[in-house]
Amino acid sequence: MNLEEFHRNFRSDVQSTVAERVEAGEGPFPSEELVFAEKVMEHVADTGICDEPTVCHWNGKVGNAKLRITGYALSSDETALDLFVTHYFGTEELNDLRDSEAAASASEGVRFLFRAASGGLDAKIDPTHPVRNLVATIRSRWSEIDRLRVFVITDGRTKTKRFSNKEVHQKMVAVEAMDMERLYRHTEGKPRDELAVSLVQSIGRPLPCVHVPDPDADYEYALTAIPGQLIRDLYLRFGTRLLEANVRTFLGAKRAVNKGIVETLRKEPEHFLAFNNGLVLVCDEAAFERTEDGNLGLSFMKGLQIVNGGQTTSSIYFASRDDRTIDLSHVMVPAKVIILKGSQDEARERLISNVSRYANSQNAVKMSDLSANRPFHVQLEKLANDTWCPDGATRWFYERAAGAYNVMLLRDGTTPAKRRKLQEMIGPRRKLTKNDIAKYHEAWRGRPNNVALGGEKNFAAFMASLDDDPNIVPNPLDARWYRTMIAKVILFKAIESMIKTKDAKEIFRQGYVNIATYVVAVVADRLGERLDLEQVWVRQGISMGLRDLLWDWAVVVNSEFNRIAPGQQFSEVAKRLETWSKIRTADFPSQYESISEIKPH
Repeated sequence: MNLEEFHRNFRSDVQSTVAERVEAGEGPFPSEELVFAEKVMEHVADTGICDEPTVCHWNGKVGNAKLRITGYALSSDETALDLFVTHYFGTEELNDLRDSEAAASASEGVRFLFRAASGGLDAKIDPTHPVRNLVATIRSRWSEIDRLRVFVITDGRTKTKRFSNKEVHQKMVAVEAMDMERLYRHTEGKPRDELAVSLVQSIGRPLPCVHVPDPDADYEYALTAIPGQLIRDLYLRFGTRLLEANVRTFLGAKRAVNKGIVETLRKEPEHFLAFNNGLVLVCDEAAFERTEDGNLGLSFMKGLQIVNGGQTTSSIYFASRDDRTIDLSHVMVPAKVIILKGSQDEARERLISNVSRYANSQNAVKMSDLSANRPFHVQLEKLANDTWCPDGATRWFYERAAGAYNVMLLRDGTTPAKRRKLQEMIGPRRKLTKNDIAKYHEAWRGRPNNVALGGEKNFAAFMASLDDDPNIVPNPLDARWYRTMIAKVILFKAIESMIKTKDAKEIFRQGYVNIATYVVAVVADRLGERLDLEQVWVRQGISMGLRDLLWDWAVVVNSEFNRIAPGQQFSEVAKRLETWSKIRTADFPSQYESISEIKPH
């Protein structure tokens, strides 16, 4: 699949989604541009570039200056904020977007940020618009926010992907384009390409190193020491994407090792090199050049991953962020760099997994943590491909590998007629990703606060739960489990559809996914085995009686969110365990008599 084909597929996917939503009477995003934005923002989150995004379209003027955003993503600790602004062509052919036009679109988002931070937007925004909550959060949390980005998302192609930083109230705002070319690279399985660093540009010189090339091996080796400030800057820029091949996430500063790291940073930064075990990095490409004294230095790395030393990396970042007295200028971190040479992606990933496995072996890493082809996903993909809906003409699609749905459309939809037939058989609404399955499964399992953490974090928690208790799902997965799983998906989507209609906007102003998640959790908690999920599968929908009940329960959940944390973002409130404890015990209507899906006692 080339870039032009990818663009056509993406556009077709957007149009099919719009058609489905129009037919279902859904809102509030039936326009092509906003559906496009929604899909791109979800992709950016799934790739790990940002936290869970919220579609929030607003535009206005302050004087002659245009302000606009299409969505945003706020980190769970409210210290990182990403704004999204669209530049949408909506054409069949792929257009080039000039850098000047992309920069102009970005400026609208930067202006929004400036006005929100300075308190000059409140009077300009309708009191009922959900963007008001974001504006209030920006204003109240401005001093704590330390990473700001504005993304221009476009169905065109830009020459530049990263633009010059902008300054807003003494804070730097990174400006990036997420265009068709960048999306295509991600779908082709190369998002790691974006993790590149030029040491010469970043610190003004190559890093002195020992380089050990081996023409017979599938890797090269370099030993160096990396400045602590550079590690902080890399984590600030790339976040947890740096640690994707690392089997552990940040464990927090209370752990003994992490406390030791922080104490060394505070009291003996010059001894960090001596005290710390250092990092193990892998990269797809590296370059070397001579240092000022004529010795060899490491000057560039691309496809960078930290496979051991995630705690060190995270601790340096968070400690220096939370304690401004920490001086990283004297901190050096030992690093072993493994430069991959093989051209086969599968062989490279296997080597990365093995390096990660053995580099972390002192902590008894499970092999399941390192496998991209776990039996659960393989079996689920087979069930999806083999199980037809009761009408015998349609089925669901499980996208085990990113981009598999578009590849299927391209491979089998060789003519417009065949493509239409495929989309009738497996519409975009019936496509499920790994993060989707984790979302629907964990909502039903009574973990809505985990779901609210976002796709990647919830998925990691779901996979960890399967390791701790394999009985959560049958092994192997069977057709009955699959049908009930899809029924839970249908239930979730039905709730979300109801509360996103134009009429529902009077009641539900934000947090559609969060409300649907909590309602599903309440359904599982209150009804559980009494709900006949097999009937939902057979109908591929729900009865009017159940629909009315779910509407009433969604109204209760919405009011509980407003009561628990008035004026706050639902997406943040939903992440708290105590929110689930409070909503779980709320008073929900319980008239079940007319609902066919509920089994009698």
